[in-house]
Amino acid sequence: MHRTPDERFAHLPDFPFAPHYLELDGLRMHYLDEGRGEPCLLLHGEPTWSFLYRRMIPPLSARFRCVAPDYVGFGRSDKWTDVGAYSFRCASATRTPFSLPPRVRRWPASSPGRASR
Repeated sequence: MHRTPDERFAHLPDFPFAPHYLELDGLRMHYLDEGRGEPCLLLHGEPTWSFLYRRMIPPLSARFRCVAPDYVGFGRSDKWTDVGAYSFRCASATRTPFSLPPRVRRWPASSPGRASR
């Protein structure tokens, strides 16, 4: 497992967001959590990360709670060094905490909210 040092993310343009982390089976998974209101889940594709949404989050967060996870292997999240560790099963497992209905899962962030509708 590899963890990209935080200082590598220190001077990114238009990216003033505080990092949040969730521990999943020994892996640290990063997510952004900005704004209040109904949740707006921002999921990136491959090979991007939450940086993709840096210009969308400010206007959206005026009305919504924007949550943008970095999947394991991307952005500020931990990366496996063994390519064989990346599988559909692992990808699905690391997305589950961000997709469970609100009555099942509460966000690990400081402010309570709902994961999805």
